[in-house]
Amino acid sequence: MLERIGNCRIVEEVASGGMAVVYRAIQEPLGRTVAIKALKSSAASEEHVVTRFEREAKSLATLQHENIIHVYDFHRERGALFIVMEYVQGIDLYDLLEKCGRLPYDVAAIIAMQVARALDYVHYRSIVHRDIKPANVMLSRQGGVKVMDFGIARDTNFTDLTEAGTGIGTPAYMSPEQVLGDKLDARSDIFSLGVVLYQMVTGKKPFVEDEHRSAMHKIRLEKHVGARKLNPDIPRELERIIDRCLEKQPRDRWTSSQHMVMALERFLARHVEMNHHARIVLFLRSQNVITQLEADEYLNAGALGGGTTSIAQPNMQARHTVRAGMVAHAVTFGVLALMLGLIHVAPLGATPESHVVVNQTVGRGFIRVHAFPWANISIDGKPSGETPIDKPIELADGPHTVRFEHPWYVPVERRVEVNGGTPDGATQIRVDFPKEKIARVGQKPIPALLGESPGGDK
Repeated sequence: MLERIGNCRIVEEVASGGMAVVYRAIQEPLGRTVAIKALKSSAASEEHVVTRFEREAKSLATLQHENIIHVYDFHRERGALFIVMEYVQGIDLYDLLEKCGRLPYDVAAIIAMQVARALDYVHYRSIVHRDIKPANVMLSRQGGVKVMDFGIARDTNFTDLTEAGTGIGTPAYMSPEQVLGDKLDARSDIFSLGVVLYQMVTGKKPFVEDEHRSAMHKIRLEKHVGARKLNPDIPRELERIIDRCLEKQPRDRWTSSQHMVMALERFLARHVEMNHHARIVLFLRSQNVITQLEADEYLNAGALGGGTTSIAQPNMQARHTVRAGMVAHAVTFGVLALMLGLIHVAPLGATPESHVVVNQTVGRGFIRVHAFPWANISIDGKPSGETPIDKPIELADGPHTVRFEHPWYVPVERRVEVNGGTPDGATQIRVDFPKEKIARVGQKPIPALLGESPGGDK
């Protein structure tokens, strides 16, 4: 085994694959633990493999996101290539699924949301990962989620090494267009993430080879079995999110990773009542991936609420059932109390009047704004935030001008007439920038980054 690479002292080998070996090392000037990915000599003799390895380092070096492995350095020594990157102590999703079969649906949704955030970040930068699968998703002991291995990612800053009509990736996680070798965009990664999410909540892949048909044939032509048929505990809302990811036609999937993130955020807001990192830590402890001492170190009273550090896995279904029962009892008691009050207060022979109180401010109304891919919002010339904006915006009754601005497109203005109303009945205003005019600098159009790449594959 190697002893040193650059200014790093090798400690141990932690993983080995077909083309690369990963070592744990100490970057001595900083005393920092790092991971070093070394290209095997057998693979280094192939020019296209070396080119992909170098591109992986360059692509990752430009990405700074909490859900993506960070690259620190790149070395070429003694004819060998090395990428020095962030060392994440934890377990990859592949090994975790091997250990426990399937995950609680809330944990699976948290992991999928973190991966979708990473994809939204890279898709905005015209990078398609092309190999989203459990082995490329790392869970840290502190509850973080990291996307790894951009070795076959398509970056429009470089010439594509994949020939037209050639499928590249891991078969069971490929999108239909990936199987066919068609040109890929961000929606291909969304399909792959849908496969991973399906596997997390059911313990099975949606498309598995059998004696009659291959997995790739099923991906292209066959409908997957509904997730709730394999695991009835999955909420219908989460099943609908999965189903939309697994649509055969890209146009029928989530328009962007950002839209998927928003859908998962809405789902988790109703099903997880603690810090998301803390929820993953609790699950890792329940599976003996980390020790009780480590769990106590990572967790704090603020993360769990109520000042407790119990590692008991929260039973979200039981909690929601109890809450629903309490609400039903409260409503029943309220109705009985109202009837008794009317009987005692209303004069004999009189019909009690009923009054409905609506949460509405006189002279005020509400609007909701939506923009794809995103926009800076100003109302009547005053900045009002950047989409997505979760809460409805309250405005005085009367006409208003809402302006949507995005650096890649011509600004769009919408006129809206506000005339009272409640937050639930807020007027919806939507702008889809790709359908509007593209901004121009001189005579050259600036292309949209989501949905298509500048110039396409070369």
